[in-house]
Formats: sequence, structure tokens, C-alpha cells
Amino acid sequence: MISKQEILDILEGYDKENLAIATVCSHSSLQIFDGARKEGFRTIGICIGKPPKFYDAFPKAKPDEFFSVKDYKEILTRTDELAAKNAIIIPHGSFVEYLGASNFLNLRLPTFGNRHVLEWESDRDKSREWLEAAGIKMPKQIKNPEDIDSPMMVKYHGAKGGMGFFVVKNYSDFLERINPDEKYTIQEFVLGTRYYMHYYYSPITKEGYRLSRGTLKLTGIDRRVESNADEIFRIGSPTELAEAGIYPTFVVTGNQPLIIRESILPRIFEMGEMVVEKSLELFGGMIGPFCLETVVTDHLELKVFEISARIVAGTNLFISGSPYSDLIEENLSTGRIIAREIREAWKVDRLSEVIS
Repeated sequence: MISKQEILDILEGYDKENLAIATVCSHSSLQIFDGARKEGFRTIGICIGKPPKFYDAFPKAKPDEFFSVKDYKEILTRTDELAAKNAIIIPHGSFVEYLGASNFLNLRLPTFGNRHVLEWESDRDKSREWLEAAGIKMPKQIKNPEDIDSPMMVKYHGAKGGMGFFVVKNYSDFLERINPDEKYTIQEFVLGTRYYMHYYYSPITKEGYRLSRGTLKLTGIDRRVESNADEIFRIGSPTELAEAGIYPTFVVTGNQPLIIRESILPRIFEMGEMVVEKSLELFGGMIGPFCLETVVTDHLELKVFEISARIVAGTNLFISGSPYSDLIEENLSTGRIIAREIREAWKVDRLSEVIS
């Protein structure tokens, strides 16, 4: 992995008056570019081949320039060109998945956030170690698939947008559907309502919900629309579907906004706080946006089944702000908060604390 000092040496050569925000044209790029422009930054959209035409339909979110590559791995060999443009990379789920986690760890460009978090987030065993050490309640996990005796969710490692996730009831189900070449985790299927909590941790701000260092925001909550799990039972009972060889799939196709009961908000902040504080201890801190993916049971118990340690696509619902971020400031998207963090860190000579 590239060292922090190497990144700071690259950053030292930048024209700080002309910093640019760059990311791959996918996932949450519209709000990232829109937020960067609102905070006075130039924007660079990294794309494969011709610039995507759909950006013409959204002029406020269209990058100031496009940086075209033949494939995403080409980014690794053209970092000098992006550095010459004073580019600061904003990672999102698609960016990391397309480039590959190991390649991203060695990307020779200043990147918002702490890239060490990838070592903990992309491996489900390590992310569980992190969350449980923080005191977070999680669904039961089993190591031996022969022990499956109740509904379990099987998940492949990495950010795949729900692709390949499946539910099994016994060992036979597991053998029928597993890809033995993929690394996987088997986790209890918890009944309840899914709430995806969007947080933002700043190590440099002082106003707001204070932690041992910096502050924590709740910027929104969403639920993911999954195909075909959200519609499948309209055509038959689980038994009928299984007999026909039809099973639920969990590929994320979109997002819906949610508001949670206000009485649960203190626990939501406590969970975010515990996760951030443990990250500071384990790997120097998770910086910027993150998402705790939870199930709220009928006993109002919150169980976290996953963490995403960067901007998630569910924040795209709130480009003009969420019911929660509106209580901080109107028109405050996660993309804009990121850009503002970079701008404010530069002003007070603390960019090194939010860049890796």
C-alpha cells in the first residue's frame, strides 16, 4: 500500500488555489460533482471511452472536464496526468469495485478519507471484528454451512450491490446455490425493517455531536429497493416459488427515503459514535461518510449486518438535503459536505488529516 507520506509529497506539489474534485462517472457522481461545484471546486469525471451523454441532461452536475480511459485499470498508469490537474479523488463503491480494492490501496493520488479502512471493510470477517469490538449488535454468524438450520443470508465479499446474495434454509440449499470459488459469509437472516443510516464523521470540525476527536452527523436514512426480493411474493408463496425453482435475489436497483422513530435516534448516534471511536483505535479513523446497514426488529432492537465506509448510493436521494440534514443546513448533500470538508481543511492547513 502506498504510504501516507508519498501521498502528502504529491499533494505538496498541487496548486491549492485550483484543487479539483475527481471521481468515476457512476454511483454517486452526480451529487459529488454538484456538491463540489457548490463549494467552488473544478470537477473531473473519469469515464470509459466517450463522455456519458446523460450528463448533458444535468448541467449543474456535469463535470467541468472528462478524463477518458480505455478501462479502469488505466487510471493506475495515468495518475501523473490527474495529479497535474490537482485532482483529489473521491472514492465511492463503484470506483473501488471497478478498480479493485488492492489497486485502490496503491493509487498514487490524494484520496479523500483513510484508505486503510478498505482493509477492514472489504473483508467481512475483519469488518465483523471491528463492529463487534465496538459493541455493535450483529446477526449471528456461522462458519460451517452444515450447521445451517434456520434462514441464513449468504454474502460474497466485497461491494457488489447485493449481487449474488441469497437466502438458504439448510445445507442442501447452500450446496445447490454456492459458488465455491467465491469467499463468502453466512449470517442469520433477521426479520425486521431495513434502515440504512448515513453518517458523516469529520475529524476537524468542533460544532455538533462531539466525539473524542471531531464530530458526527446523521445525514439521512434510506431503504434499498432490491430485485426481485421486493416483488417476488406477489406471484406465489415461498413454497410454490421454491417448487418452481424461483428464489429471491437482492440486487440493488434503487433507494427509498425513510424516517425512523425519533425515540430511536439516540441509539443511532451511539452506534455511529462507537464505530468511529473503535476505528480511531484500530486504524487511525474512518473519515467522511459511512453507512450502517441495519435491521430494526419488532422489539425495536437494532442489528447491524454490514458497514459501508464511504459515500453510499442511498445518499443520492438527498441532493437537496434530507429531513435530518435540513436541521443542520438546507441543501446539504453528502457530496457537498465532502467538498466543504476538503475546502475547510485546506484553509486551516489540515488537508493531511482528511487525505490519504
